[in-house]
Amino acid sequence: MSAVKLHRVVDGPGDGPVVVFGGSLGSDLRMWEPQVAPLVERGFRVVRYDARGHGASPVPPGPYELDDLGADVLALLDELGVERAHHVGLSLGGMTGMWLGIHAPGRIASLVLCCTSAKLGPPSMWVERARTVRAEGTAAVAEAGVQRWLTPGYRERHPDRAGFFRTMIAAVPAEGYAACCGAIERMDLLDLLPKITAPTLVIAGADDPATPPEEHARPIAEGIPGARLEVVPGAAHLGSYERPAEFTRLILDHLERP
Repeated sequence: MSAVKLHRVVDGPGDGPVVVFGGSLGSDLRMWEPQVAPLVERGFRVVRYDARGHGASPVPPGPYELDDLGADVLALLDELGVERAHHVGLSLGGMTGMWLGIHAPGRIASLVLCCTSAKLGPPSMWVERARTVRAEGTAAVAEAGVQRWLTPGYRERHPDRAGFFRTMIAAVPAEGYAACCGAIERMDLLDLLPKITAPTLVIAGADDPATPPEEHARPIAEGIPGARLEVVPGAAHLGSYERPAEFTRLILDHLERP
């Protein structure tokens, strides 16, 4: 499958170091809003994109593979005239970041891998979720998605934000969501992690039910040479939104290291 032209929003100075943000399955680029202003203020050029099948990006027919999602980001960099970029990805965006670090090392200045996995099974879970979405639409999985993304306390304190994300998931095209489920179902990057040479920070949410730190973040950090692991307390799967100050501080610290 050929690369698609991703919907993107670019903020910050045109000559700043480029940081590309890739989001979770079921999200659009608005999930990164808490990170934009702090990075722009530090002189970074922030590029947020909707993955294929999500938000305002095209929805080509499936199946999708992680190779396709990675090729889309490389095409985005080419279109923007960016030779090398930092990549920050959460969940599916982190999986895409690992693919880029493995297959396009010359294009990646550094990686931040948030609340993600190099192999996220069982495959049957993704087959069933894709089947549900194709039959009933993404609204059928929206509530379960919010329960994974946000801790119970955060949902109780901020029902408006929980509703915002419920609506976001329900707006994702069914085929785009289901085809990305297939890409995750077939993904296994564990044995390829040692190929990543970019400086890498792995950030996990201590209360993440989708990718628990010991099962998913730690194997990534141990598999990538020189990678560092940080676990943020009080954060579920969408930790970058639930605990924005902590995630943003860690991201900036990594980006600004010599």
